[in-house]
Amino acid sequence: MRTFFAAVVTAALLGATAGSVPAGATDAGRSGACGRELLFCESFDRQPLGGPATTAWGVDTRNGALTVERARHGRVLHVHTVDNGRAFLRVDDLTVPGDRLYGRMRLRVDAFPTAPDWAHFTLVEATGTGSSEVVRPVGGQYAPTVPGVFWGVGADGGPTGDWTNWRESAPVTEDTWQCFEWKLDRAGNRVAVWIDGVADPGLTASTTEHGGADVPFVLPAVDTVKIGWQLYQAGTTPGTFDLWIDDVALGTRRLGC
Repeated sequence: MRTFFAAVVTAALLGATAGSVPAGATDAGRSGACGRELLFCESFDRQPLGGPATTAWGVDTRNGALTVERARHGRVLHVHTVDNGRAFLRVDDLTVPGDRLYGRMRLRVDAFPTAPDWAHFTLVEATGTGSSEVVRPVGGQYAPTVPGVFWGVGADGGPTGDWTNWRESAPVTEDTWQCFEWKLDRAGNRVAVWIDGVADPGLTASTTEHGGADVPFVLPAVDTVKIGWQLYQAGTTPGTFDLWIDDVALGTRRLGC
């Protein structure tokens, strides 16, 4: 297990949104540098330290910041948010051949929310054409009735509305590196998730498992993927959130850990 040294995120970065690309920016994340079998990849090892400086992906933040930091075995992306802020790495203009899009990332979260009740967070979000669903294959929620914090697939914006199908069988783990994989299968309108290489049948969503004949769950033809952190309720405990992300990849076949 790798231990990483967190850098201080300055207040000047908070609330920044991607604008012009700095001189010397790299484009290592697009498929030309990743191999033909991948649509996108980013290990952050070729990125300069500090704020993002790349043409391969954009930034979407509010009360949050992204920082490339040095790690024992390379570099990682530090995601920092305040209260119900957001900070995402954003991959736009994806062209996905076929109906299946797979993703992978390595992830360590310092702490998850324990307030307010039902605090809901998202780490991966996918959107596209053909459906207004905002698909959230990796996210979760604090459930005060258990109590506990659990992973769950979710969606918003489409006919099925805003939901997070959290599962007691998938409790979160703090301050530990884990590998998350996900599959968005448009042909079956199905989401699947693996944690550390093991499929979790509870972390699925489909027309059968969510929605129904009257309100079907329909995946879009994905062209945008955001990876990072967003929390949707204010007045959180803790008041700030920090996570580290590495080895991000998107492709048309399962990528593995």
